[in-house]
Amino acid sequence: MKLKVIVTPKAAVLDPQGAAVRDAMQHLGMPEVRSVRIGKYLEIELDGDEPGMESRLHRICRDLLSNPVIEDYELKTMSEGGA
Repeated sequence: MKLKVIVTPKAAVLDPQGAAVRDAMQHLGMPEVRSVRIGKYLEIELDGDEPGMESRLHRICRDLLSNPVIEDYELKTMSEGGA
């Protein structure tokens, strides 16, 4: 089983790294860029699909891969094509 995890700052949390990238993009000729949010993208491949696996994965995402105070995460199963 293949999964993807996308971790992003919560909407109410300032993203200084994203603001720096936005400013750089505007400086390099893209004044249309209004906002950039920087996050993390992980691909995870697992053996098997045991009962309770999804709840364990959510716990790992919450406790290890993201900081629930300032970040949200999204956990999705990937198709064999990788999308």
